[in-house]
Amino acid sequence: MNATPRGILALTAAAALAAPLLLSASPAAARAHDPAKEAAKLSRKLVREASAKDAFKHLRAFQEIADSADGNRAAGTPGHDASAAYVYEKLKKAGYRVSYDTFDFPFIETLAEKLSVTSPTPRDIGIVAMSFTKSTPEGGTSAAVAAVPVDATTGCEPADYAAGAFTGKIALIQRGGCDFATKQREAGAAGAVAAVIYNNTEGALNGTLGSPEAGVIPTGGITQAEGKALAAEAASGTVTVSLELRQFQERRTTRNVIAETKGGDPDRTVMLGAHLDSVTEGAGINDNGSGSAGLLEVALELAETHDKPTNKVRFAWWSAEELGLLGAESYVTRRTPEQRADIALYLNFDMIASPNAAQFVYDGDDSDATGAGAGPEGSAQIEKGITDFLDRQGAPHEGTDFDGRSDYGPFIEAGIPSGGTFTGAEGVKTEAQARKYGGQAGVAFDKCYHSACDNISNINMKAFATNIGVIAHAVGTYAHDLRSLSAPAQKQPAPARFTVGNTLPARGHTPTA
Repeated sequence: MNATPRGILALTAAAALAAPLLLSASPAAARAHDPAKEAAKLSRKLVREASAKDAFKHLRAFQEIADSADGNRAAGTPGHDASAAYVYEKLKKAGYRVSYDTFDFPFIETLAEKLSVTSPTPRDIGIVAMSFTKSTPEGGTSAAVAAVPVDATTGCEPADYAAGAFTGKIALIQRGGCDFATKQREAGAAGAVAAVIYNNTEGALNGTLGSPEAGVIPTGGITQAEGKALAAEAASGTVTVSLELRQFQERRTTRNVIAETKGGDPDRTVMLGAHLDSVTEGAGINDNGSGSAGLLEVALELAETHDKPTNKVRFAWWSAEELGLLGAESYVTRRTPEQRADIALYLNFDMIASPNAAQFVYDGDDSDATGAGAGPEGSAQIEKGITDFLDRQGAPHEGTDFDGRSDYGPFIEAGIPSGGTFTGAEGVKTEAQARKYGGQAGVAFDKCYHSACDNISNINMKAFATNIGVIAHAVGTYAHDLRSLSAPAQKQPAPARFTVGNTLPARGHTPTA
């Protein structure tokens, strides 16, 4: 992902933001319409009225839906369809202009993921099937392990695979240097029957090959510790393993839910989104019932105010994010250049109530100098608006990279100013972060990430409330006043920073590298 501004769209957006709000208004009318005062008034009201307690009711509804639908709310399943209908009906009743945005996508469901060392030291190793992997036969495949030598681009080039050394074997490859699809493709070309990729940082490795066409051999991810242990064992002699990875794949149809205010200037549309789908492994109450419920709560409170926003406010609940941001990507790519230019900004809220939470704000100005770089023009000002609000609330925070793992990705690619918040996924909390936010060091921000235990008990209400406040403040502010997006922004000093160890942008919470 290239996170730099897109020239034409960025210039269009900047020109629009620089234009007067009331081009034809009389001086007296202009004085009567004070965007800053209206924004501050609405922001205060929404922050006061939007509550985690009320939003939790939506989480209960999502859990009940999952409980009645095979335990999940994944795109293309009855659980997601029911979740979308729940959101749609709430918004329609509140008076929004609501629509379904339908698209086709490649549905996947993992049927088996098991890795066992059979000799010389029998044991089971936890493994996660890569999205769009090829499947082993039922019952699995047994073969010797062949470790790829570690360098800066482990397993990325044909030269990494010595002739004949991988034929009929399972390639053990360290993460990093290129995407997972490339690693398994090169391993397959060298004769490997499967690939096991181990993490290059702490935590589980949930990965994707990117598309159904990319899969060449069965491929799964394991932890750094397990991978290093296997590699050391293989260096001392033959290690035989049994690997079973099976995945069901087919084309299905799903839909985003889009709701917007009936009034407000459509040429200055304020857009906020959260993905509604879960993985097939569980109900997805934090990932991303939390963002979906928080967004819904603020949207309903906005309707209750009967405020008439100066700018159109549009909310989106995306589908198929977990398979690669497919809902957001479909939506953005189907907009005309003029329609994309009408979107003044996009704010994303994904996993906002992690049980071992930190408070991350997307690094719009690249002050942390890590990863993908700054967002499009205006992203720095969005970041500052969020961090200023958190500072006023006395809530500590830090930056996180626009690494492409959630639905802001397609908006950034289109040159639309973006931002938002996140409270952590499979990454491990440091000692410094534990001192800063509380919680447990050495433990994942959400140890139930992409698991069956991501249920109604997997919610940090304090983090949930903080981020609902962020959403409420942003909606109240930008509904009336966009002038801050064109104001000069100074780079913020670099705070301590969370990264997930990606070497390339990743998608849909499931890294590609």
